[in-house]
Amino acid sequence: MPRYAESERQSLADLLVTLGPEAPTINEGWGTRELAAHLVIRERRPDAAVGLVVRPLAGYTERMLRRAARRPYPELVDQVRHPPRWSPLSSVWLDEAANGMEFFVHHEDVRRAQPDWAPRDLSPGHQAFLWKKLPLLARMALRRFPAALLVQAPGYGETSTGAGGEPVRLVGSPGELVLFLMGRQRVARTQLTGPNTMTERLRTTRLGA
Repeated sequence: MPRYAESERQSLADLLVTLGPEAPTINEGWGTRELAAHLVIRERRPDAAVGLVVRPLAGYTERMLRRAARRPYPELVDQVRHPPRWSPLSSVWLDEAANGMEFFVHHEDVRRAQPDWAPRDLSPGHQAFLWKKLPLLARMALRRFPAALLVQAPGYGETSTGAGGEPVRLVGSPGELVLFLMGRQRVARTQLTGPNTMTERLRTTRLGA
């Protein structure tokens, strides 16, 4: 079984070491130190991680993130690289399910904030893995968007979402579509066709996390 989550985890950790604690990411307000802290509390502090999805607890999560970010940077990166042994995610299957997309996205958050970045040439297997996540991700991200949206990854498939209305088509490789739907529209290499008002709105709508 390919271990895309583990591969992305290790590649991200290597990049964090290379760039150091003050490098930019595409996440507003976060450098590499803060992104590493986010990943650490997500895996090691389930109480704090709840605030990532439950807004009333977001302040608590932010305090935990700031506290984690004060740790020595090498320690943070080492904890990103080595998940806790007690975690259910020590299971390969669960790790892939929970982290395969997460670590891909955050790896790209760092890569695409650096000068002269270029999209990676992901393997067909990796693209197919990401495509499996797309239909549910598209429905969650865009189910209320006021258009009839068709999301297409040539060679992998297509899925429909949106609340209905004028037709809009979003096209890209699975990896680029994941980034778009996770709120990284400005760095995702995708194509949008449809009415200008709708496509511009989709490019600037807050999506993902």
